[in-house]
Amino acid sequence: MVSINHVAHKTLTYMPFVLVLIDLRYEGVKCGRDGSVESHLEMGKKLLAAGQLADALSHFHAAVDGDPKNYMAYYRRATVYLATGKSKSALPDLSRVIELKPDFTSARLQRGSLLLKQGKLDEAESDFKKVLKSNPHDQEEKEAKSQLIKSDEIQRLVAEAHSSFTREDYKTAADLLDTIIETCVWDVTSRELRAECFIQMGEMGKAVSDLKAASKLKSDNTQAFYKLSTIYYNLGDHEMSLNEVRECLKLDPDHKQCYSHYKQVKKLSKQIQSAEELIHEQRYEDAVSKYEAVMKTEPHIHHYSLHAKERICHALAQCVCDEQGQQASRAVSVCGEVLQLDPENINVLKDRAEAYIQEEQYEEAIKDYEAAGQHSENDRQIKEGLDRAQRLLKQSQKRDYYKILGVKRTAQKKEIIKAYRKLAQQWHPDNFQDPEDKKKAEKKFIDIAQAKEVLTDPEMRTKFDHGEDPMDPESQQQGGHHHHHAFRQGFQGFNPFGSGPFNFKFGFN
Repeated sequence: MVSINHVAHKTLTYMPFVLVLIDLRYEGVKCGRDGSVESHLEMGKKLLAAGQLADALSHFHAAVDGDPKNYMAYYRRATVYLATGKSKSALPDLSRVIELKPDFTSARLQRGSLLLKQGKLDEAESDFKKVLKSNPHDQEEKEAKSQLIKSDEIQRLVAEAHSSFTREDYKTAADLLDTIIETCVWDVTSRELRAECFIQMGEMGKAVSDLKAASKLKSDNTQAFYKLSTIYYNLGDHEMSLNEVRECLKLDPDHKQCYSHYKQVKKLSKQIQSAEELIHEQRYEDAVSKYEAVMKTEPHIHHYSLHAKERICHALAQCVCDEQGQQASRAVSVCGEVLQLDPENINVLKDRAEAYIQEEQYEEAIKDYEAAGQHSENDRQIKEGLDRAQRLLKQSQKRDYYKILGVKRTAQKKEIIKAYRKLAQQWHPDNFQDPEDKKKAEKKFIDIAQAKEVLTDPEMRTKFDHGEDPMDPESQQQGGHHHHHAFRQGFQGFNPFGSGPFNFKFGFN
């Protein structure tokens, strides 16, 4: 492969513009018979030299309108377009100059350079060859020869790139296209072919970059927008996919591929948005159902099923609506599926830890919080969750009011009272005659009454759920609280059946 010297390449790139500026100093050209046209040309030239491009362009517009056959008016307007980066607008003006004055070599050389950048190699070579046949001055001849050599080299590289692509040697084809695009920077075909190479190589970011450029270089490039949309969709970015396919439909509302794809992306995007709104509203069971629908809508692309499971994991971990305690168990399972594929997912580790806490598996919760903390040391939620799990573990090794009443941590007040009454009847000390059994029943009965007292009081239950025992003076001191209650003073003056139908005396004396 022949390499092009970098310095020479840069010099040749700017040379046409230098030639244009030289030509603008040429005063001997008859541009038209109308004095106002000459005035506009002269004023435009001065403004161009001063760098006031917008004002210069206005004068050259006026000159073209005043004399549509004045080739110098078109040429100078093309110069402003090039100076402002509007090569698409410059090309028709240069073609008009050549049509009006075929021997204007500077315009032909300039047009050839633009055609080369666009990858129109045959047309560019034709211009360069005509320049060489027109007895050009030395600088133009040198420029034309250099560009012609470059064009021939690009022709060879294009043939090799297409051959490599046909052989499915995408790496070689992409490397050749890199060299081609260094010169043919506006060549849509080469960029689209390189994008396809990148897609086959799995380098989607590079493919997106080329396709975005191709969509801008070609104004009606519906296929580029369609490919962009499908790439984003397959990467799991439904919002960007929707944006790109809409651009395709703006250009062609009847585009079959884009319309079919649009319906799929729109449906999926709407489901995901709806599910997130439900989570925000804390309607977790409905959110779970909606994300299950997402997995049915798109069962083939793992990004969406993984995302759906991650959000289902979160919703289940947050939900406390299931009185049978099924949600936390399911959350542990779904979170585990996600972590098998993405073991360092901090959010899922935190959600599973919360589910483990609901399941009263505190040691497992501690492990998940510690694993999450390794990847996010400054996460306050992780630190607070880990501290809570550790306190709950310590608490569970002492006295657990939920276990005393035999209810889940998600139990509602009505369920707690029902369990309390059932156990109170069962462990009523009057039901036991043997002194030892009665003594054991009295202790059990006190635990039952304390459990009911804590779990039916919202403030005390919240403290207990955060690892503090409102009935334990030591726990209260560690937590910085000083909650006073009758149980603190022993059992004097307290009737645990004060609200019930029972009346009895304990045999303490």
